Amino acid sequence: MVFAYLDEPPFCWPAANGAAQGCDVELVTAALRALGITAFEQRLTTFAELLPGLANGRWTLTTPLFVTAERRRLVDFSRPVWALADGLLVRVGDRARLTGYRAVAAAGARLVVVGGQVQEQAGLAAGIAPERIFSVATQEDAVAAVKNRRADAYASVAMAHRGYLARQPDAELAIVSVPASESAPAAGAFAFGKQHPALRERFDAALTDLIGNDWHRAMMARHRFPAGEY
Repeated sequence: MVFAYLDEPPFCWPAANGAAQGCDVELVTAALRALGITAFEQRLTTFAELLPGLANGRWTLTTPLFVTAERRRLVDFSRPVWALADGLLVRVGDRARLTGYRAVAAAGARLVVVGGQVQEQAGLAAGIAPERIFSVATQEDAVAAVKNRRADAYASVAMAHRGYLARQPDAELAIVSVPASESAPAAGAFAFGKQHPALRERFDAALTDLIGNDWHRAMMARHRFPAGEY
C-alpha cells in the first residue's frame, strides 16, 4: 500500500523526520486503520506525477485533488473530503489591484500555477492570455516566482496559501480570495488507480464513518479549516 503526497500544507507535507503529516495524511491513516491496514508507505512526489503514478502502479492512492471529468477518465475518486475556493498569493502592494482572475487578465499581469492543477484553466477562462500563464513543479517554486517578480500572482486554493504562510510567514505576501463568480468552491477527493475498485469502495465506507464525526471536526479545526470547507 503506497500513499503519494505533496509538500503542500496544511493538506500534507514532510516532517523533519521524513514522515508525512497534515490533515489529508491523518484522514487517510484513520480510514486505512478502519480497514485493518496499520502500515503503509508514504511517498513524496510532485503534482504532475500524481495521476501518472496511479496509472502505472507506482502508488495505490494519492492525496486528495479536485475531481474533474478529465481526471475521472484516468483514475477513480473516493467520496469528496473537502470543498475549497481558489485564492491568489500576491505581493502586498498588488492585493488591491489583483482581486481575482479577471483583474489579473485586465492588468496584463503574469500568473503562475503548479503544473497540472485546475487553476490554469480557471485563469484562461477568465481571459488571462495563455502567454501570461506559466507553470512550475511545486508550491515552493510558485511562491519564489512571485517573490522574485517572475510572476505577479500564484493561483491555488486559498487554503494552501494560508497553510504555506502559517508555516513560513512572510510580511511581503498577501492572500486574495478569488470571487465565487470567477471560480466556485470545488470538491476534492482521494484518487485511486482503476485497478483497485474494491479497495476504493471499502475506503469510501470508512470515510463516511469518519467525516463529520467529533475526531474529524477537531482534526480539521486543528489544521485551521473553516467548518464550511469540509
